[in-house]
Amino acid sequence: MTQSGILLVNLGTPDSTSVPDVRRYLGEFLMDEYVIDLPHWLRWLLIHGIILRVRPKKTAAAYQSIWTDAGSPLYAISDALTQDIQSQSQVPVALAMRYGNPSIRHGLEQLKDRGVDHVISVPLYPQYAMATTKTVTVAVDTAAQELGMVVNHVSPFYGDSGYIHALANTIQAHVDHTVDYLLMSYHGIPVRHVKKTDPGKHCFQSKDCCFIPNKDAHAVCYPHQVKQTSLSVIQAMKTPPPQWSWSFQSRFGLDQWLTPFTDAEIKRLAQSGVRHLAVCCPAFVADCLETLEEIGEEGKEIFLENGGETFTMIPCLNTEPEWVSALSGIIQRALG
Repeated sequence: MTQSGILLVNLGTPDSTSVPDVRRYLGEFLMDEYVIDLPHWLRWLLIHGIILRVRPKKTAAAYQSIWTDAGSPLYAISDALTQDIQSQSQVPVALAMRYGNPSIRHGLEQLKDRGVDHVISVPLYPQYAMATTKTVTVAVDTAAQELGMVVNHVSPFYGDSGYIHALANTIQAHVDHTVDYLLMSYHGIPVRHVKKTDPGKHCFQSKDCCFIPNKDAHAVCYPHQVKQTSLSVIQAMKTPPPQWSWSFQSRFGLDQWLTPFTDAEIKRLAQSGVRHLAVCCPAFVADCLETLEEIGEEGKEIFLENGGETFTMIPCLNTEPEWVSALSGIIQRALG
């Protein structure tokens, strides 16, 4: 008799804030062909010859600014979410990270030890991207095949009504009449990645391609899903802010990335007269380096230095009960 189980998969985190641990984590992350999609030899030279010589020390310092007594915020929150999902599920639930620990193989082995042979893999990314959803599904499939397990993957849930309402209510709790502007900051990706996942000639073929119906393209189109998430959240909010927009953070390298850039937008908004800014990060379901440090610290500093008065960093969904309930519903539907 088949025994099903659930594997929640998030991005990952270094084991500690030490430079060697951060270097090891960055090496695994950046060498992923779905993150930096260059030929292996060129990727290796770029990462080991340049990036890992200079970036780990700076990144370790950033992690130190957000590290808690429980360790990595991303891991602690993801672990708590796993326990909450387990409390609402009748089948085994395990947590894995795409990079770092606990590994995907470790998570699958935990499930197998509990009698699971059919896995429901849940990439904890609302919107599809090659560097997030795709790499998780490939890694889970590879490890599961080695362990003799069957896998089904939960699709991106950017349009799920439970997710949308949980996100809208979380944002609403931090946005009152004093907020001038709401900026929805999503993780950036290179334009090349969008074109690469496009199954046909649709993306960037017209100005409004994200709003021109195309089921196949939009199923794997990050910009489309970002915009649909944003519009749905604003519609679901009881009292949306007077002004809002989306932007993209965390770019690096010389590639062309999705725009507008979050840091530039924060500066522009402050200089254009916005005095009370709130920022949320709907591409992340758990607070992490990109939300707590990049937005909560660096973004705040940019805003205040350019004339802003108050900056509100809206927490991610984390373990909000409404989000736990929504995710449980998504999983139960996948279980059938």
